[in-house]
Amino acid sequence: VFSQITPTSRDKARIKYQITPGKKFLIDSISTVIASKDIQSLYDQFVKEKIIKETDPFEVQAFEAERERLFIVFRNNGIFNFQQSSINFTAAIDSTGLDVKIPIRIEIDNPQERIGDTLVETPYAIQTVKQIDVFINDNSPLTFSESFTDTLAYNSFTLYSKGPLKYRPKTIVEGISIQKDQPYSDQDRNLTYRYFTNLKNFKYPTISFTPMEEEENALKAALILTPRERFSLGFDLDFSHSNIQDFGIGLGGGLGIRNVFRGTELLEFNVKSTLGASRDIAQPGDQFFNLFELGADLKLSLPRIAFPFLDSNLIPTTMIPKTEIILGSSLQENIGLDKQFFKTTYQFDWQPNTKKRIQLKVIDLEFVNNRKLSNYFNVYKNSYDRLNGIAQSYNTNSEWVDNQNNLTVPEGAFQFINAVLNENTQLQSTDDDFKTVNTVKERQDRLTANNLILGSSLSVNWNNQESIFDENFYQLRGKVVWAGNLINKILDQLNTNQNLIGGVAPSQYVKAEMDYIKHWPLGKERVIAFHTFTGVALPYGNSSNMPFSRSYFSGGANDNRAWKAYKLGPGSSNNINEFNEANFKIALNLEYRFPLAGPLKGGVFIDAGNIWNLWDDVEDPAMKFDSWKDFEEIAIGTGVGLRYDFDFFVFRLDTGFKTYNPALTIGNRWWQDFNLKNAVLNIGINYPF
Repeated sequence: VFSQITPTSRDKARIKYQITPGKKFLIDSISTVIASKDIQSLYDQFVKEKIIKETDPFEVQAFEAERERLFIVFRNNGIFNFQQSSINFTAAIDSTGLDVKIPIRIEIDNPQERIGDTLVETPYAIQTVKQIDVFINDNSPLTFSESFTDTLAYNSFTLYSKGPLKYRPKTIVEGISIQKDQPYSDQDRNLTYRYFTNLKNFKYPTISFTPMEEEENALKAALILTPRERFSLGFDLDFSHSNIQDFGIGLGGGLGIRNVFRGTELLEFNVKSTLGASRDIAQPGDQFFNLFELGADLKLSLPRIAFPFLDSNLIPTTMIPKTEIILGSSLQENIGLDKQFFKTTYQFDWQPNTKKRIQLKVIDLEFVNNRKLSNYFNVYKNSYDRLNGIAQSYNTNSEWVDNQNNLTVPEGAFQFINAVLNENTQLQSTDDDFKTVNTVKERQDRLTANNLILGSSLSVNWNNQESIFDENFYQLRGKVVWAGNLINKILDQLNTNQNLIGGVAPSQYVKAEMDYIKHWPLGKERVIAFHTFTGVALPYGNSSNMPFSRSYFSGGANDNRAWKAYKLGPGSSNNINEFNEANFKIALNLEYRFPLAGPLKGGVFIDAGNIWNLWDDVEDPAMKFDSWKDFEEIAIGTGVGLRYDFDFFVFRLDTGFKTYNPALTIGNRWWQDFNLKNAVLNIGINYPF
């Protein structure tokens, strides 16, 4: 290595390094010197998995990885007290540098213990679990040993409790991966920790192992479980302001009951009510609060797969299986169309490993009932403005307008639509204004239609993030949904009229999504974050379009930040509706994050994406995805952001600028709206991806 220092000022200099690489050293042979017979046996058993091999380059990282591999092998196969410091590598390097082949010797020594003035060597040996005791501790003021009054032997476990055991023994022992008469294993210990931590019935468990004096190489395991309080109660209060309400107060409460059926279940009941005030609503008696919403849900979580005719052990407890049954309902008054909402979900959740999670929704039932259809044009004012503008030229009925010649809501608007579509005005079916009225009517029918959705879905999530502080990771989520097949087949067999239930046709569609996130750390708190999402939902059978609640939208603080939520797309249409949605979506995001001062962080980003209508009943070509050429309608936004890290959450301010706007004419889409006037300020909590 040669270095050259060139002064650039009084207190600064430039250093130039010139490195001439030497010869690459290779591993020649690998020999072992192992003091313990049990260690030697395990080494030979797993030697094919070794990381360092003959003829490989000599790299320090490879030796560190091999030491870690051997440590895991020994600790998971009975060597309870094994320490990494017992593994040493000796390299016989030629001092002349002529021989680049290096013989390697792996030395694994026995531990030494000082007894008086003498060091005594104790050979490593495979130790077997011979006794497993489980203590259900309730923080009694009595001493630990004298407070347990009941003892129960179940299979190969002994359960101690303070009074009668409040849990079914099977529920406790089925989550213990540590097994009697099996070699000690760190993996089994960690799986047991993981299972009881995820139950949400106990505080963090304690697991200890002690040698048994009466038997050589035998261990006694003790698992201490401290139950959480059986009942938990919580309340929350929030104040809000939106374009719907001038002022709102929300009050919520939740009740949790653990171990409902003595099987470590968790039953949760949550209720939320909101009172709001709006000057846009005429209320008798001049009441201040004239908006109301009430919602409640009941959720039962079971730590196993529970379904008729299915074996509860279908998914082993090492995968943390869970069954959730959810019932929910909400009711609105003077809010939008006064929706009444019912939901039922029956789902399974399990984790094959720490990086993979699977969720299967066997039953996903949703019913939406719009109770106040007459309020449609008060909610979707853009549709009303388009309709009213056409009525100024073609309406001849004075009963449909007010004293300012505007269509009355709802009667005048409804009557004018019917007159146009029945060709009782000067408009003909070939006229553009006729087509606009027809589009307004189709959208009205769709958004006011009651929805009945019965389907199933499968989601698979991969996440290799080690902790919240790990910035070198990826996340991948895939999801498929199928809805309406089962219920429509049943209706076909029953020969019901037009496959209706209470006048509502069950929605029928298939849906597929892919979501990917990747982070690259650059050091010194600098990170590049990438995100992409693709989703498509295709209606068929009973349905010619997607339910509003299952469609896609674009824009907003967690999407394309140069557009407000629901204001981008579909396609090259100019967001003519209050809530623009479609059934095909693409999103891409790239962001560079960097520190500014202490907890204050900065970011620059580029967002791209759009939504389109694909294979549904929308006829407007500007909204449809017809060919690869429509990828030219992918909107691009760029921007900057400030973020303040409060440790437990991040407060985010992002400003997005429309860089490429597909709603503009071809040739004028770049940079036309790149200014402060058209910038969008986004407020968010935590990072979007």
